[in-house]
Amino acid sequence: MGSRGAALGRSTLAILAVTFALVGCDRKEEEAKAPPPAPAQPAPAPPPDALTLTRLAFADLPGWTADSQSAALPALARSCKRMMTLSPDRPVGPGGVAGTIADWQAPCARLGTVPAGDDAAARAFFETEFVPYAAGNNGERQGLFTGYYETELEGSRQPDPAYPVPLYKRPADLVMVDLGEFADRWKGERTAGRVVDGRLKPFEDRAAIEAGALRGKGLELLWVKDPIAAFFLHIQGSGRVRMADGSEVRVNYAGQNGHKYVAIGKELIERGALKKEEVSLQTIRAWLKANPDQAQALMNKNPSYVFFQTVAGEGPIGAQGVPLTPGRSLAVDSKFMPYGVPVWLDGEDPLDSTQPLRRLLVAQDTGGAIRGPVRGDVFWGHGADAEAKAGVMKSKGGYGILLPRTVVVPVKP
Repeated sequence: MGSRGAALGRSTLAILAVTFALVGCDRKEEEAKAPPPAPAQPAPAPPPDALTLTRLAFADLPGWTADSQSAALPALARSCKRMMTLSPDRPVGPGGVAGTIADWQAPCARLGTVPAGDDAAARAFFETEFVPYAAGNNGERQGLFTGYYETELEGSRQPDPAYPVPLYKRPADLVMVDLGEFADRWKGERTAGRVVDGRLKPFEDRAAIEAGALRGKGLELLWVKDPIAAFFLHIQGSGRVRMADGSEVRVNYAGQNGHKYVAIGKELIERGALKKEEVSLQTIRAWLKANPDQAQALMNKNPSYVFFQTVAGEGPIGAQGVPLTPGRSLAVDSKFMPYGVPVWLDGEDPLDSTQPLRRLLVAQDTGGAIRGPVRGDVFWGHGADAEAKAGVMKSKGGYGILLPRTVVVPVKP
C-alpha cells in the first residue's frame, strides 16, 4: 500500500476510533441516566398456622382395621365424663371446631354400651358415631410426633444434704393468663407473671429460681436427689418420687412461670456437642452427667420453670383435667385442637422408624413444645419401656380426628 493508501487507512481507523468513543460515551451516559435495577422482592411470608380439615372415610385411615380400638375406650370415657359436666351449648375446641357439647352427648351416652375389650364392637361404635377428617396445617398433612412419660425420682419430705433440689409448689402470687379470653386471635396462647403496682410483670426465669429467688418462702413441696432428674421432670410435667422409707408420692404440673420453653438439645447441636440425628432425652442426659461443670448453665438456657402439686389416686392428670392413659393419650396444641377428640395417628414406631405406629388416641393434654395444628406428644406411661419410647420418639406422620356426625365442618376452598 502506498503512502496515500496508508494515510487513508489511518484516517479511516481514526474515524472509527472516534465513532466508537462517541458511541461508548453515549452508552455510558445512557447507563448513567437509566434507573437502578429494582431491588429483589423478599419471598412471601408463609401463612400463619391454621387447622384445615378434609373429610375422609374410615377406609382411608391406614391400618384402621388392625388396631385394638377397645384400648382407647377408657381414655375416651374419661374425656366424656369431663365433657358431660359442661353446658350443652359450650363450644368444643377453638372456634367450636368440634361442635358443641350437645354434639357429644349421644356418642358419649352410647359409649357405655360397648363391651370392654371387644375390638369389633369398639370399631363399629366409632364408625357409627363419628366421621374422620384429615388434619392439616393449611393443607399440609405431615407433622412431628414426639413422646413423654411419667418420670421417676428419689426424694425426701424434709431438706437433707442428700436431697438438695427442691420441687416448688405454685406461688400464691403467680398469675396464669389465658390470652384467648381477651381476643380470638390469641386463642390457645397463655402467659404468666405477678402483679406489681397494678401491672402484670414477668415472673422469675429458671436461672433466677435456681439461684434462690424462691428460697425461704415456704414453697418447697419435696426435695429430690438429682438436679438433672428434676430438670427432666419439668419437661415431662409429671412423675413419681420414691421416698427413703419406700413410699411413693406422685407429683403433677400445677403451673408454669410464663417463660417460653427452649429445647437445650438445639443448643448442644449448635455447639457441635451432638448431631441433630443423635439428640434424644438419653443423649442429652448423658451429656449433662458427663459435664457437671456446665450442666446447670445449659439447663438454664431453658427459662421455663414448672411448679408441682401432689396427686392422690389415678394420674398423671392432663390439661383436660382427666387422668392420662398410657399409649392412648395425646398432647396437642390447644390453640388448634380440641380436648376429648379421638385422634387416629399414622406415624413411625419410636424404636423402629421402618415400622408404622398406627393407633387411636384421645387428645387430653398439651405441652410447651407442642406447637402447630399437626403436632402431637404421645403419653407412654411409666417405667423403663415408657422412657425408652418417649426419649427417642421423633416420628414423622399425620393424623385424622374423629368428630360426631352431627358436627358441621365448614368446607374451605
